[in-house]
Amino acid sequence: MTDPRLAALSRSLPQLRLLTDAADLEHYGRDWTRRWTPAPLAIALPSTVEEVQSIVRWARGSGVAIVPSGGRTGLSGGAVAANGELVLSLERMNRALGFDPVDRTLTVQAGMPLQAVHDAAREHGLVYPVDFAARGSCTIGGNIATNAGGIRVIRYGNTREWVAGLKLVDGRGELLDLGRGLVKNSSGYDLRHLAVASEGTLGIIVEATLRLTDPPPPTSVMLLALPDFDALMRVFETLRAKLRLEAFEFFTDRALHHVLAHGAQKPFDEVHAYYVVVEFAAGEAEQGAALSAFEYCLGEGWVLDGVISQSDAQAAQLWRLREGITEALAKHVPYKNDVSVRISAMPAFLAETQALLGREYPHFDVVWFGHIGDGNLHINVLKPEAMTQADFVAECERVTKLLADALQRHGGSISAEHGIGLVKKPYLSSTRSAAEIALMRGIRRVLDPDGLMNPGKLFDEP
Repeated sequence: MTDPRLAALSRSLPQLRLLTDAADLEHYGRDWTRRWTPAPLAIALPSTVEEVQSIVRWARGSGVAIVPSGGRTGLSGGAVAANGELVLSLERMNRALGFDPVDRTLTVQAGMPLQAVHDAAREHGLVYPVDFAARGSCTIGGNIATNAGGIRVIRYGNTREWVAGLKLVDGRGELLDLGRGLVKNSSGYDLRHLAVASEGTLGIIVEATLRLTDPPPPTSVMLLALPDFDALMRVFETLRAKLRLEAFEFFTDRALHHVLAHGAQKPFDEVHAYYVVVEFAAGEAEQGAALSAFEYCLGEGWVLDGVISQSDAQAAQLWRLREGITEALAKHVPYKNDVSVRISAMPAFLAETQALLGREYPHFDVVWFGHIGDGNLHINVLKPEAMTQADFVAECERVTKLLADALQRHGGSISAEHGIGLVKKPYLSSTRSAAEIALMRGIRRVLDPDGLMNPGKLFDEP
């Protein structure tokens, strides 16, 4: 603690846990992007809201920027601290604070992992339905800060729909109680929704009141093999009309290749170009409808092979083929694009994007997967071994500019659920107008007048 600013912080908060070891700085100073060298000033691990407020007030007086930190599973550089910032980790603020059986809400601290939220909801016979593969590592505060989506958006929507209220420590150190769990509240601007997806640039989410719902009916999982992109939307439209869909996810043969290499079990004897994982309500009538829909799609040539789960274990095995993709690709440190368009625009956008990437990445391993049912596509580009990291990123960013132009033509977004952070900041204007960005900057100046909350993320100050 030789830095006088940290010494002053320790004197004002003697119980605060501060870390300055090199290994801790590296661990807490980066997220899953691995593209920036972490260089934070220190790591603060508060245990109370009051400590968070005191840290922010110290930061204002000391001129130190703050990077809020949850599970750091983000893929856009939103939790990177590379310029001497103080990382404020919420991992010690990880408890459930209360359950209201009448309102069916669960109030938790922001550092609570998503899996723990799921477990706490189940203890009361209910579910928190937002879910994705990083559930064991990501935290609810980070989920809210990026409006995380996941695998069941088609049925339940994004995180935003399940936040009844939240508490935010803004850039002045003020504690704002937003939403308050009210179902109806038309008393002016809904500042709660401003905080959702703000990526830590308006303040630090310290607490959330989450809506819970009834457990879904029993479900079955179906894995389908498809010949081409054109079949995707036809199969989706057919199944959506005949089944109550909980999830509709697709991935390519290259995605399956990497997941199998990572230990998953091969689903079919033959290799196919595309695969779809479908989860649907599984009563007796639904099983019959699923079989009928499968046979129809098979007859039309849209499906080449398929299997329906006969047990929970088999369903989990089929889901692993989709949920294991990110983990299987992690060792390659892929360049990622997370984009979205309206579902109705998906066929035309897919055709244009497939041609674009085939032309611009002829020798790269490009791994596709995504949430077709909500218009969200994930594109992962793997670096050739002979290519330097700097040249690889430069080439990917050249192509991302072309992709952003295509998204603008189709009315899409350069970030569906990962956030903007550092990675997608240059392409924000493809999704937001100049007037919108100016308004966002103005809102930030009100809540963070010194520009200390996660600076450099989302957009640069003029």
